[in-house]
Amino acid sequence: MEDFGSHAVYGVRAAYHVTEDFFLEASFGLSQVSDSSFRDFAITVFEEEDENLSYYNLSLGFNVLPGEVFVWRSHAWTSAIYLLGGAGNTRFNDEDFFTVNLGFGVRILPTDYLSVRIDGRDYIWNSDLLGSDKTTNNLELTGNLGFYF
Repeated sequence: MEDFGSHAVYGVRAAYHVTEDFFLEASFGLSQVSDSSFRDFAITVFEEEDENLSYYNLSLGFNVLPGEVFVWRSHAWTSAIYLLGGAGNTRFNDEDFFTVNLGFGVRILPTDYLSVRIDGRDYIWNSDLLGSDKTTNNLELTGNLGFYF
């Protein structure tokens, strides 16, 4: 999170593939935010050093480059490079922030029911937590396992 360092994110995502090219995805995630770098200078931003953060959003994805990844000479896995964007809410420090997310990712399906994904996203919201109103860019890189049914 911008101004507060990086922490692990845990969550769940569910997607519905509307067509071969478009999909809807709902996400929920949990993490922690720490003001320890501010406390080194005797400044406290939160009551406790670590503050819980949660977010949820709904995104629309578009498979930009659907295709296959060739693993061996005679074996290929279905794959896609995709873009997505959406909106939702981020909650921490007992405040809710309207959040826009933009991202991209790579999805590989080694079997008919299993996908492996790597996503990069930017969660954007306005915050006045540090005294001035500013737009924050909060980058997230995640690895995902997905199951199709």
